[in-house]
Amino acid sequence: MKILTTVKKVVDVELNIHVESGAIVEDGLQYVINAWDENAVEAAVVLKENNGAETTLVSLGGGDMTDIIRKCYAMGIDNGIHVDDPALEKADSSVYAKVLQKVYETGEYDLIITGKQAQDTDSGQTGIMLAEYLSIPCVSNVIEIQVVDDGNIKVSRLGDAGTEIVEVALPAVVTVSDSINEPRLPAMRGIMMAKKKKIETTDLAGLGTSYDEVGGNALKSEVVEFMKSETRQAGQKFEGDAAELAVKVVDLLANEAKVL
Repeated sequence: MKILTTVKKVVDVELNIHVESGAIVEDGLQYVINAWDENAVEAAVVLKENNGAETTLVSLGGGDMTDIIRKCYAMGIDNGIHVDDPALEKADSSVYAKVLQKVYETGEYDLIITGKQAQDTDSGQTGIMLAEYLSIPCVSNVIEIQVVDDGNIKVSRLGDAGTEIVEVALPAVVTVSDSINEPRLPAMRGIMMAKKKKIETTDLAGLGTSYDEVGGNALKSEVVEFMKSETRQAGQKFEGDAAELAVKVVDLLANEAKVL
């Protein structure tokens, strides 16, 4: 089994992020692996350990991805591809999915594992769009993956009414929830070995395509502006007779907060 896993570099949301003039202030920002993608990497490595799968990760976008990819190597990923193209800076989910389609077509992979969403945009669309462009099955919000045989897997996903179990024919795409596992901390031996491994770098031309051909000239969505969150107002504390307070609180909820 050949597995392709996607990894996105995102701003560390644990830090304070400042917005000025509708844009994020870049000074002092730190970048990390998207949390759900780290779960996807762990899921791929577990399948490698238990079923002898060959694992490859791909990361899209300009900038230095060396540390991100080497961390995934240290976790147990076999191969790494960086599609390094500045044109992807403003790409949307559809463009990313079409670029990943090109990557998939060069490797004849059996299973694609992506994070359910990215912690910077939270759109949760790329993996599902990729499956649509490839005309292969997709299961989202997955919390367990089991290999049935060379051509089928069984997955458990969090549905609206509980856990759903689905058997899927390969090739397929699964997008994983952060409930699927706890990503491992790379061991020192893995970290040292990761430093020596090659990272394959290409661009859109190297994939036989261009930004226009993957939809860059007709984005389906774009970030127009970043805005600061509204400061939460202080709450109100009421004391006194419970019956009188209940009437007062209901009135405030209905006429001031307008939630009733």
